Amino acid sequence: MVWFFSTNTPPQVALRSNNEDSFLLTERQVEQYNTEGYVVLENVIDEDALAQLRQVTDELVAKAHGITEHTSTLDLDPSHTPDEPLVRRIKHPYFAHPFYQAIAAYPPIMAALSTLIGDDIRLRTGGKINLKLAGDGAAVEWHQDWAFYPHTNQDVLAVGMLLDDMRTDNGPLLVLPGSHKGPIYDHHSDGVFCGAIDVKREGLDVSQARELHGSAGTITVHHARLVHGSAVNHSTRARRILFYVYASCDAWPLMGVSDLDEFDGMIMQGATTLRPRMEQVPVRMPLPAAPNQGSIYENQRMLKNKHFRT
Repeated sequence: MVWFFSTNTPPQVALRSNNEDSFLLTERQVEQYNTEGYVVLENVIDEDALAQLRQVTDELVAKAHGITEHTSTLDLDPSHTPDEPLVRRIKHPYFAHPFYQAIAAYPPIMAALSTLIGDDIRLRTGGKINLKLAGDGAAVEWHQDWAFYPHTNQDVLAVGMLLDDMRTDNGPLLVLPGSHKGPIYDHHSDGVFCGAIDVKREGLDVSQARELHGSAGTITVHHARLVHGSAVNHSTRARRILFYVYASCDAWPLMGVSDLDEFDGMIMQGATTLRPRMEQVPVRMPLPAAPNQGSIYENQRMLKNKHFRT
């Protein structure tokens, strides 16, 4: 099957995928997601789509040459210089290139997610690509995505698309199985939202955390309430992941919707609804807002007792 997303400039973006029905999750995979809060799916993104994803990402990173400050798209590593550019995150890639829009609705991914949150699927934001640089990739402190964007119900999850192999030595995604069934931890520091958990203050035991491994083309899926993070990349290999957050169309953000047309424009498949489905879910609002805006790295600068050390 070939799925095309037209662009204003050649070449035309083409996505090839196998029969998406083959990516419907098994009962065992659904049970793992429900029980442990995550699942890892190998070989979802085929070689052609993966090659395009890497190429487009490399082109965006190359634009960091010569710049001195963060941009609306590029979040720079502290070691960045104009002559030796280092990018730690691409912000909102969905709006940065048509290919990222195409892969957000990649049929095998839609098939896998429909098993978990239904057929009506909305992309929550423009996503991000964390570029954990070789030998220097920044850590991401323990956190829950739900702390950033609570919804009316918890059919909200994140998909990580691996551009590179993810192993023990290059800062793999770390998850705390079953934590999506627990509390929403405080992500504040000095009374201000910082997007990170002070594990000592909260009494959070992360000793049972698991590393998620996979080859390039693998996707990870984790529940929005799952506690997760990642350590520094100590290897000579990059570990790049494109993250998109998806929600059932009847899950509405508690922080509100400012533009309904824009909100509905992010529906990847299915139909909108003006009747949010309400669940009794734990909520702690991400306010007052973090003083350091731009990315989770900037938000987490305020955390005093960091778990991961450079």
